[in-house]
This record gives sequence, C-alpha cells and structure tokens, in this order.
Amino acid sequence: MLKGLESTKYDSLPPVDQWTPPFCGDMDLVIKSNGDWIHEGGKINRPAMVKMFSRILWLEKGEHFLVTPVEKVRIQVEDAPFMITHWQWIETDRGSAIEFRTHTDDVMTLGTDCDIWIAPFEGNERPYVSMRYGMKAIIARQVYYDLANQLEILETVDGTGYGLTSAGKPYLLMLEDSSSR
Repeated sequence: MLKGLESTKYDSLPPVDQWTPPFCGDMDLVIKSNGDWIHEGGKINRPAMVKMFSRILWLEKGEHFLVTPVEKVRIQVEDAPFMITHWQWIETDRGSAIEFRTHTDDVMTLGTDCDIWIAPFEGNERPYVSMRYGMKAIIARQVYYDLANQLEILETVDGTGYGLTSAGKPYLLMLEDSSSR
C-alpha cells in the first residue's frame, strides 16, 4: 500500500449506477488524453477536487457525465478519464496478481476486477485497463515501461506472443510476428 493514500474499491463509491437524475446540460470540463482535467480553460490543480469529480463519473452510450442524485451534466473526455500511475505484484487466492492504482486512488486487480488491452488512439497503440461502469484508464508511460519488463511468452487460443498473467488469467498483448520465423 502506498503510504498516505487511501484506496478506493468500487463498493465504497457513491451509487451513481442507481441514480437517474434529469440531464441538465453540458459542463465546460474536458479530461485531456494526458490525464489533465481542464475546467473553463484552466487545469484543475487540486487532486482532491479531481478525485471528488471522478467518484461521480458515469459513462452512458459513449458519453461521460458527472451524476448526482438530482442532476446529470455531460463532460468531454479525449481518450480515457483515468490514468494508471502505480502498480505492484500482490498475492491473491488465484496466485500472483498485478494491482493497479489510478491518479484518483482507485485500486483494481488485473484478472479479478479489471482487464488490460492495447488499442489505437490517434495513430498510436496505447495500453488500457478496464474500470467501473464500462470506463477505462490509460496506463501512464512509466508504468507501461515497468510492465514491459514483466512480459512473458504466452500461448493462448488467440495465438502466441508476449503478455502478462495475473490472478491466473493470461493477457496476450503482442502477437508473435510470424514473418520473423
């Protein structure tokens, strides 16, 4: 556990999935592809404010909203609203697993309550982790490089290549190049 940081499991979040407030319009809030939260043109520099907003974030039909029991406002997200900034190996009842932590102190265990994949964004391949309510988190560059050192050769029904095994679940992230044989 990182000292001084509280972890947030999904069961400690507000029940936004149970709230059905009316749509109240758009808010001038953009979550940039680099993880910055921009409100009315200025970066939100208070981590506690970003964390508070992240707890009421909701994805519906491909659009992101901040939801309270009485109102729902749409915001813009360039790529992923969350960023994985830390990781560590932990032991679980399913074996060794990777635990991820976001910049908003959400904690997930790969293979148990999240998955990992590589997908295109603006012409580049980027690594993502699944989050609550169908949202996703981008993996920060330093975490990505650390994880690259953990890759192992995997054989799955999808093919052979490099990936990770966490909580007993294999994740094939890069297929072996058959032209190099």
